[in-house]
Amino acid sequence: MDMAWCVGLMTGTVLDGNIDVALLRTDGERIGAFGPHALYPYDDETRAVLPRCLSEALAWDFAGPEPAVFAEAEARITRAQSEAVARLVAEAGLGMAEIAAVGFHGQTVLHRAPSEGRTGRTRQLGDGALMARLLGADVVHDFRSADMAAGGQGAPLSAVYHGALLDGLGDTRNAILNLGGVANVTARDGRGGLVAFDTGPANAPINDFVAARGLGEMDRDGRLAASGRVDEDRLRTALGPPYLARPFPKSLDRFDFGHAWVADLSDADGAATLTAFTASAVGRGLDLLPERPERLIVCGGGRRNPTLLAMIGGRAGVEVLAAEAVGWEGDATEAQCFAYLAMRRLRDLPASFPSTTGVRTPLPAGRIARGGASGPPTGR
Repeated sequence: MDMAWCVGLMTGTVLDGNIDVALLRTDGERIGAFGPHALYPYDDETRAVLPRCLSEALAWDFAGPEPAVFAEAEARITRAQSEAVARLVAEAGLGMAEIAAVGFHGQTVLHRAPSEGRTGRTRQLGDGALMARLLGADVVHDFRSADMAAGGQGAPLSAVYHGALLDGLGDTRNAILNLGGVANVTARDGRGGLVAFDTGPANAPINDFVAARGLGEMDRDGRLAASGRVDEDRLRTALGPPYLARPFPKSLDRFDFGHAWVADLSDADGAATLTAFTASAVGRGLDLLPERPERLIVCGGGRRNPTLLAMIGGRAGVEVLAAEAVGWEGDATEAQCFAYLAMRRLRDLPASFPSTTGVRTPLPAGRIARGGASGPPTGR
């Protein structure tokens, strides 16, 4: 198949209130060109409903009817992200007829990895059929469910795109670390295959701790953590959960590691200790790889936290570079990933593998909603 433009969307579990949207030219195997990307904010009503969805999802835990708030949020998310796609495509000087597909990840509100005797479950809010009608374009959505139904972890799905990025560097010493709500790593296994898994928490517990202390939405630039002292004894105890030593494949929900264990520390010391936990968990993850990388290339919002990056370098014993240092667009990487996955789905190419999600055989990811006759919405 020839190269074509696809659009990818991503909204992370850190709930920063923004829509990441990016254009990527690809054939689902190679990366032809990075297109424009943007960060568009949700309206105030949508921003307000998302935390309710997370709290009610935790209480629901896949038992009984879904919380009623999901339907409202799903409609809002879908319409807002449809507008974001239309806006970016128009600003790029393209028309929707020139877009091969839109990769619509949706908003994850709950993810339960499989366990002994239990298939995993996941829920992302987003109506792919509605987006296809609004945009008049093919939309690939619901990327994780088939993998989990087949016994996989449903995450991380970014591995195959990260592998394409790594191949472009031509240096086998590299691995990719994505720092969103959860941290995940992707590396080559020394034989050309891909390995990927969630190493532990990333920004979510830090952000939740800062918000609970009434200090804002996040530890911006890691300034609070930089002013504190890591409680090393408490950190050693916190690094005891079996998950950190468990062989991959494995995945996490943003709530699997919280911040209650630092509740009696000061603001600065709590932030420092949580940041050190993320960094130390990354190091434990690197130890599990078939070949330990010499260099980590970091994408996701966490790469903007210099305190976190410095701690990863020191505690994980690895050189750390932000994505921009190798010519990638760190703000767009995860949205670009779902553009890439959308094209792979159109070509029926696999996106999850035994060494990434643990599925028994490689599987394509996502369902295709075919575009309707209505035109695209006007952008905000």
